[in-house]
Amino acid sequence: MTHDLEITEFHWLMDMLQTIDVGLVVLDGEYRVKVWNQFMENHSGMQADAVRDCVLFDLFTDIPRPWFEKKTRSVFLLKNRCFLNWEQQPYLFKFNNYRPITGTENYMFQNVTISALVTTSGEVNNIFMMIYDVTEIASARKQLESMGL
Repeated sequence: MTHDLEITEFHWLMDMLQTIDVGLVVLDGEYRVKVWNQFMENHSGMQADAVRDCVLFDLFTDIPRPWFEKKTRSVFLLKNRCFLNWEQQPYLFKFNNYRPITGTENYMFQNVTISALVTTSGEVNNIFMMIYDVTEIASARKQLESMGL
């Protein structure tokens, strides 16, 4: 009975990770994609099976590799978190903006949280990225600034 409950809970967890309205990406130490959820599929137009084991920089050539590697190096080494804010760089992934309310923006503005995935032995072989669509916030802020507020 306990085993069936664990399988059911694992199934629920996987379903939530796939359908959450946040991009979820796992990269290994060579920046190969290990996990690519439905949010990422929907906005990139690339299926998880097609990107799995591909190097992120080969898929998204506009991501500045030296900058991104510098940002993530401490995550791998120190097991800490790294935050990328839309105000510093509007997006990590150049996704089109499809929201009708914020249709004035061409691209999706993003905040990104990057965390270490620590193994049971304490090693970090993978990092986990959460990509948040903050286009509405960025658009509102830009409009206020353009009005001098």
